[in-house]
Amino acid sequence: MWCCGREPTCRSAPRRGSRRGPDRAIQSIPSHPNQTKRAAMQGTSESDVVLIGAGIMSATLGVFLKELEPSLTIQMLEALEDCALESSDAWNNAGTGHAANCEMNYTPQRSDGSVDISKALEVNVEFDLSRQFWSYLVARGAIADPRSFIHPVPHMSFVHGVDNVAFLRKRFKAMAAHHCYEGMEYSEDPSKIAEWAPLVMEGRASGDPVAATRIITGTDVDYGSLTHLLVRHLVGQPGCAAHYKSWVTDLAREQDGRWRIEVRDTDSGETRSVRAKFVFIGAGGGALPLLEKSGIPEGRGYGGFPVSGIWLRCDDPEINKRHHAKVYGKAAVGSPPMSVPHLDTRVIGGQRSLLFGPYAGFSSKFLKHGSLLDLFESVRPANVKPLLSVARDNFGLTEYLVGQVLQSESHRLAALDEYFPKADPKDWRLQVAGQRVQIIKPDVKRGGLLEFGTELVGADDHSLVALLGASPGASTAAFIAISVLQKCFAGELTASAWLPKLKQIIPSYGVSLIEDADFCRQIRAATAEVLKVDNIPQPAARAPAVAKRA
Repeated sequence: MWCCGREPTCRSAPRRGSRRGPDRAIQSIPSHPNQTKRAAMQGTSESDVVLIGAGIMSATLGVFLKELEPSLTIQMLEALEDCALESSDAWNNAGTGHAANCEMNYTPQRSDGSVDISKALEVNVEFDLSRQFWSYLVARGAIADPRSFIHPVPHMSFVHGVDNVAFLRKRFKAMAAHHCYEGMEYSEDPSKIAEWAPLVMEGRASGDPVAATRIITGTDVDYGSLTHLLVRHLVGQPGCAAHYKSWVTDLAREQDGRWRIEVRDTDSGETRSVRAKFVFIGAGGGALPLLEKSGIPEGRGYGGFPVSGIWLRCDDPEINKRHHAKVYGKAAVGSPPMSVPHLDTRVIGGQRSLLFGPYAGFSSKFLKHGSLLDLFESVRPANVKPLLSVARDNFGLTEYLVGQVLQSESHRLAALDEYFPKADPKDWRLQVAGQRVQIIKPDVKRGGLLEFGTELVGADDHSLVALLGASPGASTAAFIAISVLQKCFAGELTASAWLPKLKQIIPSYGVSLIEDADFCRQIRAATAEVLKVDNIPQPAARAPAVAKRA
C-alpha cells in the first residue's frame, strides 16, 4: 500500500488522554507559500472534511473517516442532482468485482514467454479490502441487504486461436498455483466451455482452438446502488451532509492553512463558500481541473486523456437466463484497458441484463455530463510538454480510438459475434457508458507518460489530495480510501487512535493476503458468508485438473 512516512508535515500522533475530536484528527495546518487571500463572504460554512464528488470514492472515504473519528464534520459537494450519476452509475461501468480473475491485461507475457501475475495478485487482494469494508457495514446494520448491490457471478476468460490458447494455458498454470486463485478451472474442451457459457459456444465454427478459465467466486456489483447506500449511511450521521447541484468553481489555500472552496448553486446561481481543514477531490474526470485550480505544486504537469465508451445491452429475459458469467476476452493491440471486450451478466435494480463491450471512443469531455471544452481548458503551460509527448508516443492509440468512433452498427455487431455467434441484432440496443480520463504525468526522460491506473496526488502538508485515473476503479475504492488514510492521516494510525477501529473494519490490515494463505482463506470465507456470495472452493490437495480439448 501507498504509505507516507512520519514527515514533519504529517499529523502527529495524539498524546494519551487527549480529547478526541476533529482538531485532534485534523490539526491546524501551517502556513504555506501557495496561499491566496480571500475576503470573507456571506454564507461561509466550516467543515473538517470536504469531499468533492458524490461517487463511490468520496462515499467510501467519507464513511471510513466518520467510522474512525465520529466527531468529524463532513460535507459532500456534488454538481449533479444526486449521487452516483457519473462513473459510479451501474450502466456507466462493467460492474465487475475486479479481482483480476478474468482480466488478461493484468497478466502480461514476459519476453521469455512466461506470464507475470504480480499485478493480478495486487488487484485480487485489493478487492478483498472492499469485501471486508462492505461486510463490516452489513454486519453492523448500516447496509440491510448485501443483495441490493452484490451478486455471485462466475468470472471467465475466453480465447480462440492457437497462440491465444497457449497464452491462456500458461496464465492458468501460473495463477492456479497460487492460493489466491484456488478453485480456478481451465478447459480447452468446447463441450465443457459450453456448459459454463452456452451462448459463447453455440454456432461457433468447429476446428478453431478455444480455451477458457472459470472461477465461481466472482461477483457482479451495482456500484450505483452501493454508492447510494454509503451516502445514505454517511449523511445519517451527526455533522455530515451532502449538497447536490453544488458546482465547485474554485478552491484556494488561506493564510491559516485551511482551504476555501467556492461553490455555485446550479439552479439559482447563488454562491457560497466552505472552509475545510482537509479536501478530497474524488470527482472522477472532473478531478484534474480542480487539482489545477488548487495550485499545489505537486499537481503541476499532470494532464488527462479522455476515453468514452458504449455498450450493447440486451434485456430479453429468455436470452439472459441462458448466460450467467462475466466472459472477458483479450484487448486489441494498442487499445486502452477499459476497452477489453466482455459479455457480462448484470443485475441492476433486481433486473438481469446482458452487456457487451465496451466500444471505446474519444470525446473531449472529462465527464459524461461535462463540456466539450474540458480537454482544451485543462491545458496549462506546465502540461503542454507531457501532453505532446504522449500524443507522439501513443499515435497507435489515437488511431484505434478514432477507428472506434467511426465504427458502424455492423462493425459493433461483428465484434459481438466473436463472443455470441448467434446474437440477433434486434435483441440489442446501445447504452452509453461513462467517461474515463487516463492520467498523463510528467516524466523527465520522455516528457510525459500515459498511465491507465489510478494515482493520488496531494499537497505536501496532506491537507488536500486528488484521485486521478480510472482502472480498476470502483472495485478498489476501499484500498484507495486506506491509501488516503496512510498518506494524509498517518499520525492517527496508531494503537491509541484509529488503528484498533481500522482493524475492526479491515481485519486483514497489516497482513499480506498474498503471503498468508490460511488467513486469506479465512477472510474470504467470512466475507462471502456475510455478503451472501459464498461459493468458496476448498484448497486442492494436488494441482487442479486441466480439461483438454476433445
